[in-house]
Amino acid sequence: MANEIDIVNKFNEIARTPQYAMSLGDDSEHGQKIAQVKMWLQTIRHECPSPAKHYKIGIYIRYFNQTKYDNYLTFHKNQYLDTIALCPNWELVDFYIDEGSAAPNMESAPEWCRLLQDAMDGKVDLIITQKVSNVSKKMQEIIFCSRILAAHNPPIGIYFISEDIFTLASYFQNDLRDTCFFPSADWKLLPDEPGEGNDQ
Repeated sequence: MANEIDIVNKFNEIARTPQYAMSLGDDSEHGQKIAQVKMWLQTIRHECPSPAKHYKIGIYIRYFNQTKYDNYLTFHKNQYLDTIALCPNWELVDFYIDEGSAAPNMESAPEWCRLLQDAMDGKVDLIITQKVSNVSKKMQEIIFCSRILAAHNPPIGIYFISEDIFTLASYFQNDLRDTCFFPSADWKLLPDEPGEGNDQ
């Protein structure tokens, strides 16, 4: 089994793979938040998913076809396969690939939605993607989604390779496991409107 340095090096190769997504600009709120997290991560010991732990992995790719890179998607998928091959305890569940040059709202990305459903159904417990902007252009969506997944039993993590952010790292636990945004223990579903949920 490869050691963590080997895995980090492979992830660094993926991080350097060019992607053609719409730039958010350094002065965007999203860009500023990511820059702050990256600066903070430089001051602490970094954590990424351990190759020794068993993970059921879903790889999320936002693919924008560039004619000058004929086999880009195949090349990118093979990078992930080569990395996962170094980790016999990691099990690849599937690739989840949405097309588009920039992330839409999460709910309009069908493969991202399928990945989340597989995670909530227990099929995936680690999501790996190249960068935060593959998933959403809205920081609040990323944070909310990460917290929902981390609070799941068992916890589901996301690893954003380019930003080197692992949502289940020990230094994120207090924030991500705060479930104050969940309903109270005595909450109940609202009844269906008349005519809803009826086959009659």
